[in-house]
Amino acid sequence: MIYDEITDFAEVLKPHDALCGLDLGSVTIGVAVSDRMRQVASPLETIKRRKFGLDAARLLEICGAREIGGIVLGLPYNMNGSEGPRCQSTRAFARNLERLTELPITFWDERLSTVAAERALLEADTSRARRAEVIDHVAAGFILQGALDRMQFIAR
Repeated sequence: MIYDEITDFAEVLKPHDALCGLDLGSVTIGVAVSDRMRQVASPLETIKRRKFGLDAARLLEICGAREIGGIVLGLPYNMNGSEGPRCQSTRAFARNLERLTELPITFWDERLSTVAAERALLEADTSRARRAEVIDHVAAGFILQGALDRMQFIAR
């Protein structure tokens, strides 16, 4: 099921299930996962996009292996807060994924997540080539961490 509100998403999660965060691009999908206490998001891998079925199979393989209890998709709003074609594409991906899994799915505003990831990698003195390899799953980590922080705030 897809939840537009993070509060509704948080309510259906089982205790101690990890979450998966995704940064969807047209060429790659950045993947991050949380710990079971949902405190920390860790970048995991970048999937090179091919066909939806193959991409979804890899994502669901990760979710099964990591005992993931929910998926957070970065939603690429325009800077003015409106939804453009990339948001529509992300929502379509979520609808297609929903048909293949019982896992709850929600969205998190991903504006500037790639900028934050790039800045963090620059501060870590990461080479340009290495940044290109890891930027998408580091951005997924920023997306997931934002959602985790919000859910912690809700729980208080």
